[in-house]
Amino acid sequence: MAEYLAARFAPRLRRLALTPLIDVVFLLLLFFMLTTTFSRLGEIDLAPATGGAVASPAAPPAFVQLTPETVRVNAAEADIDGVLERLDPLAASAETGFVVLVSLSGTPTAQRLVDLLAVLRARPDWQIRVLD
Repeated sequence: MAEYLAARFAPRLRRLALTPLIDVVFLLLLFFMLTTTFSRLGEIDLAPATGGAVASPAAPPAFVQLTPETVRVNAAEADIDGVLERLDPLAASAETGFVVLVSLSGTPTAQRLVDLLAVLRARPDWQIRVLD
């Protein structure tokens, strides 16, 4: 009788049912997919320099050359943060829209170009053209 009772009340080894576990995993996956927000990356408009009206001699365009290591404003070296300081006097002498031509020399990284364009976009009345 003792053997019968021991066999009857002994813990039974049952197989683990995987179907409810898979259902829970799919529900968690669905929950996280629906609650996640995807951020958009910022967009920068690149306006290529094209032929058009000739600029007036009173307002010559400024030339900015971007290299992997340096930035030159009209052949004078500057850092990215100091570009506006060099361009502001030139823009003050311009009576109409001020044009800034950006030339890529060597292979500057895309991040350097974005940093430079972000600095130049601080002046919304300037026309910024990226040369090929």
